Amino acid sequence: MKIAVMGTGGMGAYYGGYLAANGCDVTFIARGEHLKSIKTNGLWLKGDNGDIHISLASATDKPENIGPVDVILFCVKLYDTETAANAILPLIKDNTKVISFLNGIDGPERIENIVGKKHVVGGAAYASAVIEQPGVVRYKGTKGHFRIGYLDGVGNDRLREFQELYSSTPIECEITNDITATLWDKFTLLATNSGLSCLCRKPVGVIYNDPSLLELARNMMEEVKLLALSQNINIDKEIIEKSIAWSKSAPSDLYASMYHDLKKGKPLELGGMSGYVTKLGQRLKVPTPCHKTVFACLKPYINGE
Repeated sequence: MKIAVMGTGGMGAYYGGYLAANGCDVTFIARGEHLKSIKTNGLWLKGDNGDIHISLASATDKPENIGPVDVILFCVKLYDTETAANAILPLIKDNTKVISFLNGIDGPERIENIVGKKHVVGGAAYASAVIEQPGVVRYKGTKGHFRIGYLDGVGNDRLREFQELYSSTPIECEITNDITATLWDKFTLLATNSGLSCLCRKPVGVIYNDPSLLELARNMMEEVKLLALSQNINIDKEIIEKSIAWSKSAPSDLYASMYHDLKKGKPLELGGMSGYVTKLGQRLKVPTPCHKTVFACLKPYINGE
């Protein structure tokens, strides 16, 4: 099975790196100093399972030179979706699967508009990994996990071969028949923590152990849950309590990924987080005052500094 990773940031390097380390045919699409370091020194994964060095990692900034592949792990930032989707068109053959690991909700549909619906598989990533320096990715935890599935729930049996590739890694690939519900479950936490981490400049655990901030977080999650329910999405009834419990016990140094971009002066995925909640709320006539306020406060930083 031939695999390409579109966007070799923390998540792309983590999920693709373990496959490459196990001998799979993986090509990493990257750019800048990160690409230069990977081509010169290989790709390093460093974290709680020890260090892994893919010394001969295949990497390029020219997707068109890779040729058709079987699976594409689509791991770019939301604001790069359309550009990246057009860039991978030369990699797609009749049965190529494009697994979207984009943050937010509407990423898979945006990819579908360019590459075609039959190719796109929804994905929800549950791991913490960031670029520590060019060519080096730092991950947290001893076990990774992600869920995948076609948006219509049909044809998931075609994902079994890809799932099996992770059987000898510390990463679990789970196939679900309702990836839409999974994405909304994750988004309830992600949109809330992304906004609060950036506003407070504090780790997740600190935020959720402050009573006033906990109340705000709960209200933000309620807004997302109401949006899902208004669309008859089968969101987990206990998702808010589960999300709060997880956040309270989060590692003391864990920040939402959007905070790392804010800290580095990079563009933010704000439009796909509180911005998306605000716009969808207006369209569905569901009040979202907390996310609307968070979006307004962070909007000056949306394009970076």
